[in-house]
Amino acid sequence: MQLVIHELRRRLAEYRLMDKKFCDKYNMAFEDFKSKKMVEESGRSFEVEEDFCDWELALDGIDTINNELKRIAKYT
Repeated sequence: MQLVIHELRRRLAEYRLMDKKFCDKYNMAFEDFKSKKMVEESGRSFEVEEDFCDWELALDGIDTINNELKRIAKYT
């Protein structure tokens, strides 16, 4: 079980690092990036669209892993 927890924490750190990288790159949080329609504003540039998808994936990963760690904590 400890190996699973360790791997989840490793992935969580990776996703948090991705989130920070994108926050720093665009100087805003994902919700602001999304609400300001930055993909459209960029003329649907491949880089910005790819960043949007990767950023969204990272945030989903953070939520998923946090929920999984909470679920595991109930059984340990």
